[in-house]
Amino acid sequence: MAPHASAVPDRFASIYAQGLARVAIATHRVHPADPAANLDAMMPQLVAADAAGAAVVVFPELGLTGYAIDDLLHQQAVIDGVAAALGALGARSADLAPLILVGAPLRWQGHLFNCAVALHRGRVRAVVPKTYLPNYREFYEARHFAPGSLVPEGATIALAGAEVPFGTDILLEVEDIPGLVLGVEICEDLWVPVPPSSRAALAGARVIANLSASNATIGKSEDRHALCRVQSARCAAAYLYSAAGYGESTTDLAWDGQAMIYEAGALLAEGARFSTAPELLVADIDLERLGAEAMRMGSLAQNRRDAALAPFRRVSLRLDPPAGDIGLRRPLSRFPFVPDDPARLDALCAEAFAIQAQGLARRLEASRLGKVVLGVSGGLDSSHALLVALEAMRLLGRAPSDILAFTLPAFATSAQTKSSAWRLMRATGVTAAEIDVGPAAMQMLRDIGHPAAEGAALHDITFENVQAGARTSLLFRLANRHGALVLGTGDLSELALGWCTYGVGDHMSHYNVNASVPKTLIQHLIRWVAARSATAPDLAQVLRDILATEISPELVPAGDGRPVQRTEDTVGPYALQDFTLFHTVRYGLRPSKIAFLAWHAWRDAEAGAWPPGIEADRRVAYDLAEIRRWLVVFIRRFFEQSQFKRSAVPNGPKISSGGSLSPRGDWRMPSDASAAAWLAELDARLPPPG
Repeated sequence: MAPHASAVPDRFASIYAQGLARVAIATHRVHPADPAANLDAMMPQLVAADAAGAAVVVFPELGLTGYAIDDLLHQQAVIDGVAAALGALGARSADLAPLILVGAPLRWQGHLFNCAVALHRGRVRAVVPKTYLPNYREFYEARHFAPGSLVPEGATIALAGAEVPFGTDILLEVEDIPGLVLGVEICEDLWVPVPPSSRAALAGARVIANLSASNATIGKSEDRHALCRVQSARCAAAYLYSAAGYGESTTDLAWDGQAMIYEAGALLAEGARFSTAPELLVADIDLERLGAEAMRMGSLAQNRRDAALAPFRRVSLRLDPPAGDIGLRRPLSRFPFVPDDPARLDALCAEAFAIQAQGLARRLEASRLGKVVLGVSGGLDSSHALLVALEAMRLLGRAPSDILAFTLPAFATSAQTKSSAWRLMRATGVTAAEIDVGPAAMQMLRDIGHPAAEGAALHDITFENVQAGARTSLLFRLANRHGALVLGTGDLSELALGWCTYGVGDHMSHYNVNASVPKTLIQHLIRWVAARSATAPDLAQVLRDILATEISPELVPAGDGRPVQRTEDTVGPYALQDFTLFHTVRYGLRPSKIAFLAWHAWRDAEAGAWPPGIEADRRVAYDLAEIRRWLVVFIRRFFEQSQFKRSAVPNGPKISSGGSLSPRGDWRMPSDASAAAWLAELDARLPPPG
């Protein structure tokens, strides 16, 4: 069982201590042209957001008056009512922690502006006017409002008894939540070719709030999704979108109250559309991840230089966010390389398989070699490599017999895996053969004077690597003999953990189709092929049997009290290590942050979604102590022990945005680095048990 939250240090358990921030989108029951009633409708959601530990709450465009009130916007009674409502909102929110964004019409120097008003702890901190006014189809905003471009840089507005910053050149920066820099735009601003949020992101905003009205028409929801998804991705930002909902005037338009939160192109949360009840949508955004994305995107810095931006004003405030455990409210996959959704997983497997097969086909074509040589062990990696080779041959119009597949048993090969290898080779129609590498390995042991050659039960690293080396050496000579290419089978997870025999071993090949495919994804790719082999029942069955086989290098004989060699006993559960690998390579997260995310993803086997096809007995949970234990193993193996292997790897196609470890691509580091900094960070934030 996972430890109770009270047993976990606040500095570890708090989302705010882990570089995340909770945000909320509120859609209230609108009362057209009645600011006092709208304020009353907003207050329960503000209180709920505060209780939930939110840092930011965003209401819809013109939420204090309603959007669809047309010429009533110019009525003095409405304008006075807005001023009174803002004063009352300040008084009623003085004890609430979140930064509040509400929409209101405000006068400045004889003009009326469509504004977002930012309040915190009872004070108006800044006002941002809408930049672009729609004046087409059903919208006539230019009839009522002036554009924000009329407001000069550095302007202020008198509001609630104080002069506060006013203009489109404002960012709101929360000092005690690192990375929470907020830009604001309003509805139509997002629909223009260069939205204000693009300038805000170039100036450092990592969160964009959009106070919107946006009436409902058929298909418009998809357009909003597309805009928010792409804008959040191109800006390396979170995008908070709030649309006006129930209660708006339906004289000529209807409203759906669509609310959504995107983070760097990924949808974190979406509210119910067409709800007649108030909605509060809450999600936790990862500010550290967004900062890492922005830092890696060197094109952002170039774009900022080329855009010649006018300076932005930063309005600073402190929120004093909750220090303890308030849970985690964001989608979090146990398997970041493997989608939970069946349709997305199916599409991912199809694309990954196509990338692998086309990469191999092109390499065969370029090398002018007509055949492939590979070793088939009856395990996951070699089985999948064989399936990819079959597809590559199909693309090239060649026969399966041009794949020369060899099962290469040695001292610890089990009858089960050997049988699976033969069943697979027969089911696929490849040219199959068996060569026992035991005699060659034993001869080398004799030549180097190893005690195992005299019958001693010394099964050390030399004993293991002699077998791996014998297999690979044999495959290269077979390739020479038959004019073929040696196909590598080792996967991304093994390369990350250094679980491969360097040089003349499973580390080396002419081309490795699995080079950037993690172990957890290979399992689903095999499952995907099996599901599509209805007309080849023998193939489907052997693939299912291979999936059910214990992962083992089969280099140390079992028996005489020795258990079957299990890879995960040494390097850790691949499910956890692939989780760590993804967040290390893709985002460069701190070890304690990875442990925090893994704790939430893995501590309860009954919570959250699992990818389809994972058997019930493999749906396990890991407590925090176990997560920490295997994280330390990963850190040592990845940062200290294995880079020299990754500095010299065969060519192979990159499969996913999760990255590869090729020194020619996604990962470059010195082979003699130290893991001390990572271990120290983990010890400081999550000390070892006891």
